[in-house]
Amino acid sequence: MVSSPQTITTEGVTVSDLRELLRGIEVFSGELPEFDVSALPADPHDLFAEWLLAAVREGVREPHAMTVSTVGEDGTPTARVLILKNVSHQGWQFASGASSRKARDLAFRPSAALTFYWPQLARQVRVTGDVEPAPADDSAADFLARSPGARAEALLGRQSEPLSGLAERDAAVAASAERVAREPELVAADWTLYTVRALGVEFWQGDPDRRHTRVRYTRTDDGWDRGLLWP
Repeated sequence: MVSSPQTITTEGVTVSDLRELLRGIEVFSGELPEFDVSALPADPHDLFAEWLLAAVREGVREPHAMTVSTVGEDGTPTARVLILKNVSHQGWQFASGASSRKARDLAFRPSAALTFYWPQLARQVRVTGDVEPAPADDSAADFLARSPGARAEALLGRQSEPLSGLAERDAAVAASAERVAREPELVAADWTLYTVRALGVEFWQGDPDRRHTRVRYTRTDDGWDRGLLWP
């Protein structure tokens, strides 16, 4: 089992002390899992599923949370944390409204990087690849599978727009929630389920002695090549 998180005392710490505080936080503590590179599956989707299930068993909070990075038309990269909707041999899936910054980025440059990190296991997975929108029926099914509150928020369609105050937000969300209650089958017209078709997947296992283990899968015409990388 993975040990409990380290307790850090921050009482009396000032901004000028942050450097020393950060350097004093222990990393890669406790008993960490083995990464047997002699028994790697041929397909990275299978290894990812194994690692994700291990994170769930160890009680990692929100193990399906991932950082999604995109690049916009102006060349500026942006990143945000989203929830993984599914993973199969077809790819990794997440969803968003088409008016969001990430959706606009993907319309211009349909590629993304996904980063998963499970600190209790000292494991990281990096996925890079092309992004494709799913059929409308699949996107609608994903939307209807969301909680009523999540559907109400998505129906607003105003993500990243300027907000005059929290009262305006609360009133809009309340009105949208009432609409969801009246129309439980309502689907946001621009809701889109995206699939990341990986071109490369890297698995990283941390080690207290910094003998980290890295394995990279690279897509080929015939399947996947895989090999070790220096930490």
